[in-house]
Amino acid sequence: MEQQRIKQILHSYFEGETTEQEEQLLIDYFRSDQIDPELIQYKAFFAGFEELTNIQRDLHLEESIMDHILEQEHREKTHYRWLWQTVSGIAAALLIALLAVNYYGNSRQWQDTYSNPDQAYVEASRTLQYVAGYYQKGIGNLKPVKKLNEAVTPLNKSITTLEKGFKQVEQLEKVKEKIKQE
Repeated sequence: MEQQRIKQILHSYFEGETTEQEEQLLIDYFRSDQIDPELIQYKAFFAGFEELTNIQRDLHLEESIMDHILEQEHREKTHYRWLWQTVSGIAAALLIALLAVNYYGNSRQWQDTYSNPDQAYVEASRTLQYVAGYYQKGIGNLKPVKKLNEAVTPLNKSITTLEKGFKQVEQLEKVKEKIKQE
């Protein structure tokens, strides 16, 4: 009966579901000389635990490791704080510079370039005609593209018809699969 209980506790141990008392029971069992031949392979494993518990911990080593970890954390925080302050300072300086440029740029009063409205109208008309000429040239260069688009339109209709046909074939294949499954 005890052998069966040890096997159950061992199974629970490897599942991570044992208590400290059950683990101690396993250690005591494998320390004894009455080990089931099926479980002899675990003896070295549990003997290792006994060796580990007998090792004295060096408290000074733990303290020095902890001090080192805390010192590294402090260095990281200090580094990030310095980086944050630097970036914030640069951002503030840029903001002030942009505000100054905007303020001085808006403080200038715009002046009319033409004192005579008729002369301004003539100049605006001439500029608009100049821009319209280039616009017409650009539109003229697009005429071959329009012809190409007209030539492709029947192909697009054919492709749409083909896509519909492929979708119908896919639906038929799905129906065929359902029929096979039934």
